[in-house]
Amino acid sequence: QVQLVESGGGLVQPGGSLRLSCAASGLTFSSYWMYWVRQAPGKGLEWVSLIDTSGGSTYYADSAKGRFTISRDNAKNLLYLEMNSLQSEDTAVYYCTTMADWGQGIQVTVSS
Repeated sequence: QVQLVESGGGLVQPGGSLRLSCAASGLTFSSYWMYWVRQAPGKGLEWVSLIDTSGGSTYYADSAKGRFTISRDNAKNLLYLEMNSLQSEDTAVYYCTTMADWGQGIQVTVSS
């Protein structure tokens, strides 16, 4: 059974930083491209970033470019999203996903 468990969310002031982590189990983690997807209050799902199996290629939505960094540690089955210069528009539930399996999501709130 695949499990994806996000952590590291919370409340942060505008301009602040957070690092999200996703612990994966029940799958051959190193074989999967991994994604971060978010859902802001009252809005649909928005793709944020993705990373290839080795971590050598990364992609970002325009809203995340230059501020967010996705990375992974295949030895530890961990996916990360480093988020800097956070803005109120980044307030959302963030999901770690293979697109077939999803974590439960973690709340990120950017507010003063």
